[in-house]
Order: sequence, then C-alpha cells, then structure tokens
Amino acid sequence: MPLDQLLTTNTDQLAGALEAFFWPKFFFDFLTKNFDAAVKPVPILQVLNVVIALVCLAYEWPLRWVAGSNLHRSMVARLLWLPLATLSAVLLYQTTNAALYYVIGCGVYFWAYSEGEVSFLSVSLSVLV
Repeated sequence: MPLDQLLTTNTDQLAGALEAFFWPKFFFDFLTKNFDAAVKPVPILQVLNVVIALVCLAYEWPLRWVAGSNLHRSMVARLLWLPLATLSAVLLYQTTNAALYYVIGCGVYFWAYSEGEVSFLSVSLSVLV
C-alpha cells in the first residue's frame, strides 16, 4: 500500500472528526436515533476519531521514537489496528470516506501478509547489519 494513501486517509479522518465537532452526525442515524448520544451532548465519537487519526499519522509518518521499532515494522499490528480505525471512522458521518480507504488498506495489508511480504524497513535494517 502506498504510504501517501494512508497518510491521506489519516488526514481525511482527522479533518472529518474536527468538522464533526461543529456539525455532529452519527452515520446510521437514518436507521435509529439511539446512538445520537455518542456525538451530540458530549463529543465522544469525535474525540475518539481525532485520537485514532493522530495515532495513525504517528504510525504511518513515524516519529523518531516510533520509526524502526518492532511495533512499526509489524504487519500484524497494522492488521489489528486498521479495523479498529475503520470501525471508529464508519460510525461518524464526516469520516465515512476515510473508512472506505481504511477497508482498502486492510485488504492490501492482508493480501501482502498472506503472500509472505515483510516490511521494507525490516529488510533494509537486516541489510545494514
């Protein structure tokens, strides 16, 4: 998966979550109004999406303390984290586009993992050592 696609998805989720502070809307409110409490009186879902988007940005465009760590090189960690990011993004109306791109990213990472692909960073570090 190209790095810039997930970076774009992360910024799209962050922008949508920030927009949802001003115009809160639960995505499935056309089916039921039971979940409106997650966005309207207290912005629980908005804060959750902001936190997840910032963690994803730090993970995909790694900070110095993240880059090269075992967590950053792990494809399994990405396969566990991206569905959680997708779930939080699909629940908020403003971040549904990011959820669609996260699903595509999950599919590509699963395909790469099932084919036995390893992280580029782990290969480059093994060549240097």
